[in-house]
Amino acid sequence: MGIKLGILGLGTVGTGTVQLLQDNVGRHSLLQLVEIHRVGVKSLDKPRDVTLPQSVVTTDLESIVNDPEVDIVVELIGGLEPARELILKAIQNGKHVVTANKAVISRFGAEIFTLANRQGVYVMLEAAVGGGIPVIQPLKQSLSVNRIHTVTGIVNGTTNYILTRMQTEGSSFDAVLADAQKLGYAEADPTADVDGWDAADKISILASLAFGGRINREEVTCEGIRQISKTDITYANNLGFVIKLLAIAKKVSPTDCTLSVRVHPTLVPKTHPLANINGVYNAILVEGEPLGQVMFFGPGAGAGATASAVSSDILNLVARLQTGQISAPLDPLLGCSHQDYCTIASQSELTARFYTRFLTKDQPGVIGKLGTSFGKHGVSLESIVQTGFQDKLAEIVVVTHDVKEGNFKQALEEIRTFEAIDSIPSNLRVL
Repeated sequence: MGIKLGILGLGTVGTGTVQLLQDNVGRHSLLQLVEIHRVGVKSLDKPRDVTLPQSVVTTDLESIVNDPEVDIVVELIGGLEPARELILKAIQNGKHVVTANKAVISRFGAEIFTLANRQGVYVMLEAAVGGGIPVIQPLKQSLSVNRIHTVTGIVNGTTNYILTRMQTEGSSFDAVLADAQKLGYAEADPTADVDGWDAADKISILASLAFGGRINREEVTCEGIRQISKTDITYANNLGFVIKLLAIAKKVSPTDCTLSVRVHPTLVPKTHPLANINGVYNAILVEGEPLGQVMFFGPGAGAGATASAVSSDILNLVARLQTGQISAPLDPLLGCSHQDYCTIASQSELTARFYTRFLTKDQPGVIGKLGTSFGKHGVSLESIVQTGFQDKLAEIVVVTHDVKEGNFKQALEEIRTFEAIDSIPSNLRVL
């Protein structure tokens, strides 16, 4: 018996997925059971790199999710709407869903999985995080016996590419971004990538799986990389660090599901496993007990990588459909059944190390005033040095020990009022 797919979207990932499914020789034998029954596109006239019968391709995406012959709907159109609506209709019609859509899952996961569990169908999302890196299923299955305490990832290839080039070439953010857009690594509107939104969607999903609770995406702290300068890259290097955009989910309380979930540029020690993840590659470091550390590394985007992840989810479902293993209740190691939300801790109560760069008027006693203000607010300094001059302004770099973020921000608010302070161009966390 063939398993019939309805594929929504024939862009980069959709095309890669169709190519992989059509070229199934030498791959898992179950793929030969897959039939591409319907494919939904925006335009019938657009030239494509795959050959499909005219009767298979349609611009009526809703007809695919309503087609009684379709067993699995593969959503690859991206964005929030109509993707969310189509996924929900597919589930309502009793169809299993495979999606690469991290934005829909991170924002509407509660609605989607509640309906899927009620209807007795699976929603598979391996391709939503890390491109072709297999990390979703390991979190659901292989690592589920561990008490996971931290998930740290470089999960956005665009920003990692930009920061890598800034580090290796000494180029400015704007120059590398423009080049990345020409090369196709960055979108014409790069906001979702460079402001950290894409990474925040992904860490929300990883945190939910790692810690067994739903995540309110709106509570995830999110800072991007626009403020990173080549000066900061140089100073970080001299201090023994590289700057990476990290997505971090960390258990704050050992007794309940209270988490810190955040995305921000971070000074990473050169000895850390994530320090040498460069270019468009992604990596996710999972730490727990008793396993210790395990890292997943690979291409975080691209037609082939993402099609691999999409097709692995299809294969999982085909195996269960073929053997009659899909029936209520759903397999808890394959589905997503948690109901409660994790508590997201207030950033002001968390502890972190900070790197801060000040531009000040060249006056005596400025370093002393900075040290006094930090001390008054309980901020312990690892180092405070004047590194040179920039446009007749003295440049002072401060690195703190672990401090409560609320105390650190209070100190900065006071310091900003000092007559000698011209600006604070950089304020970054240190891993």
